[in-house]
Amino acid sequence: MMLNRLETGSLASAFRGSREEFVVSRGRSPGRSQSIQVRASSGGDPAGWLQTASKQLGKLSSFGEKRKTATSTSTRGPSGDNVQYTGVATTMKKLKVLDLIDRVADIQDDTSEIVGGKRVTVQLVSKDVDPKTGESMKSSEVIFPNWAGLEGPAASLIDFVLEFTVPKSFGFPGAILVKNAHPNEFLLVSFELELHDKSKAHYVTNSWVYNTGKTGARIFFQNTAYLPDETPASLKALREQELINLRGDGTGERQIGDRIYDYAVYNDLGNIEQNEKFERPNLGGNDMYHFPRRMRTGRRNTTVEAKKFPGMVYETRKTKGDFYIPRDEAFERAKMSDFLADGFRSIGHSVSSKVTGFVTRKQEFDTVEEIKKLYAKKGEKVGGINNVLPDKEDIPEQEQYPLVFLQEVLKPDGKMEHPLLYPLPQLLQADDTSWRSNDEFAREFLAGLNPVMITRVKEFPIRSSLDPAEFGDPTSAITKDHIEGSLEGLSVEEAVTSNRLFVVDYHDAFLPFVAKINAQQNSATYATRTLLFLSKDGILKLLAIELALPPKTVGEERITRVLTTRKDDQLWKVNWEWELAKAHVSNNDITAHQVFSHFSRCHAVTEAVIICSNRNLSKLHPLMQLLAPHFKSTLEINRQARATLIAAGGSIETHFTTRAYSLEMAAVNYKDTWTFESQALPTDLVARGMAVPDPDSPHGVRLVVEDYPYAADGLELWGALKAWHKEYVDIYYKDDAAVLQDSELMTWWTEMREKAHEDKKDSHGWPELNSKEALVDILTTVIWIPSCLHAAVNFGQYDFAGFMPHHPTLTRRLLPEHGNEKDKADFNKNPEEYYLTSISNIDSTTTAMSVYEVLSAHCPIEEYIGERRGNWTNNEKVLAAFKGFKESVNEADAVMRARNADPKLRNRGGPVKMPYQLLRPHSKPGVTSMGVPNSITI
Repeated sequence: MMLNRLETGSLASAFRGSREEFVVSRGRSPGRSQSIQVRASSGGDPAGWLQTASKQLGKLSSFGEKRKTATSTSTRGPSGDNVQYTGVATTMKKLKVLDLIDRVADIQDDTSEIVGGKRVTVQLVSKDVDPKTGESMKSSEVIFPNWAGLEGPAASLIDFVLEFTVPKSFGFPGAILVKNAHPNEFLLVSFELELHDKSKAHYVTNSWVYNTGKTGARIFFQNTAYLPDETPASLKALREQELINLRGDGTGERQIGDRIYDYAVYNDLGNIEQNEKFERPNLGGNDMYHFPRRMRTGRRNTTVEAKKFPGMVYETRKTKGDFYIPRDEAFERAKMSDFLADGFRSIGHSVSSKVTGFVTRKQEFDTVEEIKKLYAKKGEKVGGINNVLPDKEDIPEQEQYPLVFLQEVLKPDGKMEHPLLYPLPQLLQADDTSWRSNDEFAREFLAGLNPVMITRVKEFPIRSSLDPAEFGDPTSAITKDHIEGSLEGLSVEEAVTSNRLFVVDYHDAFLPFVAKINAQQNSATYATRTLLFLSKDGILKLLAIELALPPKTVGEERITRVLTTRKDDQLWKVNWEWELAKAHVSNNDITAHQVFSHFSRCHAVTEAVIICSNRNLSKLHPLMQLLAPHFKSTLEINRQARATLIAAGGSIETHFTTRAYSLEMAAVNYKDTWTFESQALPTDLVARGMAVPDPDSPHGVRLVVEDYPYAADGLELWGALKAWHKEYVDIYYKDDAAVLQDSELMTWWTEMREKAHEDKKDSHGWPELNSKEALVDILTTVIWIPSCLHAAVNFGQYDFAGFMPHHPTLTRRLLPEHGNEKDKADFNKNPEEYYLTSISNIDSTTTAMSVYEVLSAHCPIEEYIGERRGNWTNNEKVLAAFKGFKESVNEADAVMRARNADPKLRNRGGPVKMPYQLLRPHSKPGVTSMGVPNSITI
């Protein structure tokens, strides 16, 4: 995704990357001549790029890193009683937009230094207490020297060398205290300390430091983890104080510089102040709509009273800037630039069709083949601006990002073939007709975009759990007569008892909402059931589709239609009524995918975990060190979703059939189905009947469908995670009693239930945290969700649903028999046209494609499962265990590649010949339908 070359003189490679250690820096030390310092990336032979870089030094000017040196403010230098410690603080100044520093803020800070004497200082805190006073030993405050200076416009890293003179008895510094008297914030990227004996200490930083005049010094701990009762005496008060700071007091409106984590219900999705039609119920905090908690912003309540939902109080959406999250939860600059560039470029892909539609007033596709004209041809290549270093091997592409936005727009992914055309989804690359086959339709419930909904049929006929008094006979309309001739000679009873009958059942989740959904303009849906059969060759066969409408009046029966496959169905001879029935199933599925599987069970659940963890687990806690990479960027993407995607009038409501009821349905589904225990993969598979307990199997369960790609690959990663977590827990907890004695852990787990998921606190499915084994299971579940589960339901969106007919986000007409006379006449006249006017139109199609393209893309600086950057711990046992975990992840990847190459596993690729790779651990940047990031970064 990044520029390979830049013939126009870009300084792209003159800055430090974030993956390894490439940096070109201009050194500046008092009393010394200026020199250029170059540190090489750990990958590749440095000789090539050193030779090339030396030719570019005249162009670097002040755009690189500056190294500045200062001495302690103490008047005493090293002596017999004192020693010297040397620290290196790596910083970045306030950003204005994208990758550019805020020049006004820079001048303000420089002025405060020169005129006002306002400084940035660091103070060391020893792990030891002063034996005479019993207080923590602290060094003198050391000033960041020569802050004022002229930097280039692009953001760069600045190193400050700081010297501390301390008594020999000072010992090992366990924390640093940073004060910022400047009016603006800066990013403390890292802090490294070299002691007098040449040993080194690293501190957990990478945090924006705002003015500390009112808040007191910022506390940063060394990367040594301690359970609460093992904390060095000198650090206990700081540990407690930092948690108090992060919890806040639950009052006031949050400001941009705050670092407070607190809970609120989703009472800001509507916008009744703008228009009463945008009133939406609160999700959470009431008996009808349960939901996990979100980040509290403290904005005032609206002055407009609730109309549709009496008694509910809404939070205003009027705010000076973005919805509040702590600044450290926002995207990194490279991630933000990449995200904006992906969005900018994806919008460009839709320009042609939208402009044409505006000029010609054309709103509908005439044929399915017309939709395919939106895509560039497979394999087409485009040129890009060249990087300053001629050989891309010199510097890895993922490290060339100082101006990521420009690079991303000008030189997109290798598969982006034309600025006004969309990349060709993998679904169409091998064969652009097989997407329509019944076998592909069935396969994707095991290996597609939403492979977490299929269940095994345990009794036939299938029955609803809805109230018969309101919704009629609960028995499914699918009978033995519909399917018995398609079971390879088995009776229905035999198919059930031999574990070969399966269903994807959206009946109960959708039917209570269908009448309300269909009353909206341009929305028409059913509550669907799809019955499937596991054939002798191990693939799923589509048997029947049930479409249900609610009774017209209470006491009547549902309106149902059952459609079955025909033996003479051929791809070249399209049965448009059958295709429309499948479109309604796919529409139920894509809606459930977005609001149940994706947003609720991944994004919303993880946000609640992030809040709870920051409030209760100190940065010194070993579990916070374990969990931290799995929280990265999630609050940022969630606040953006809350602002636009899932808000009233946002993309989901505009372009999905369920429209205004989308999030209501999500809350009801969470209330009816979510438990903590059911989020564990093995437990989920057993609950859905897709696996049975088996102590002899590697992961304690045996799959009912052996070739179930999501489950088979998922269990490989689940096993690797669980083994890693067991090793980690064994390092820090000597026995079960140590778990119970961990005060922060116990508070964390209690608050997870009683606050983060307050609406479900009295529900079943909350395991008791009373042992190391229970802790391992809880941690594995918590980490599985933002890493593996999210990857499985997110990164295939473009390649599976980027071709609209395969997963239409809108259904606007029912089957002709459930419509009016015009519908029947239209269908008889032109079935394909009726089909196309029943699903998404041009505008909704291209909008959804653009959103999918952005949401499916990996950032160049993505951190994948089994990867961690920086000096996150100094525990050698932990590092050795993590190395083993990384090896296990790579072994799992090898297993997945072998499975994809096995022709006997036909569900791995299916008719479209698209191998299942969504849980393969790593990926190159861009839209790849593979790669498992540590966290929900998109």
